[in-house]
Amino acid sequence: MKIGELAETTGTQLETIRYYEREGLLPQPARTPSNYRVYGPGHAERLAFIRQCRNLDMSLDEIRVLLRFKDAPQEDCSAVNALLDAHIGHVDERIRELRGLQKHLRELRQCCNQAQPAGDCGILNSLAHAGSPAPKPQPRSHRAMADVHKRVRE
Repeated sequence: MKIGELAETTGTQLETIRYYEREGLLPQPARTPSNYRVYGPGHAERLAFIRQCRNLDMSLDEIRVLLRFKDAPQEDCSAVNALLDAHIGHVDERIRELRGLQKHLRELRQCCNQAQPAGDCGILNSLAHAGSPAPKPQPRSHRAMADVHKRVRE
């Protein structure tokens, strides 16, 4: 199948498929004499696996690790378990951060409980002053956790 068919079959944008190829997550497909990419069922299966991992908010590095084990089914999967445990930790941390953000927004919302002129709006005034009720949460990315991923790969 051509790239358009693969995209339609898997619900993936063309550029995303090309990106996964450049990143080495999808193997390079065969080419026709006119240089069109030709994908097989294995590409669709692998792309579905990648998409499922991305739906679980896994980083490309995490997906690379999982694909390495998927491609070597005889290996011990303890590193896969460790990777998932680390990812669950990332999710737990993000949930804590989002709860803090939610609390801050609720506190901010309490600054203005009725319609009034915008110049008197407690929300706008709180946002305009440096003494806002809570600092902006610092989101953590998977890059900040690179050392965990590196240990899992080793």
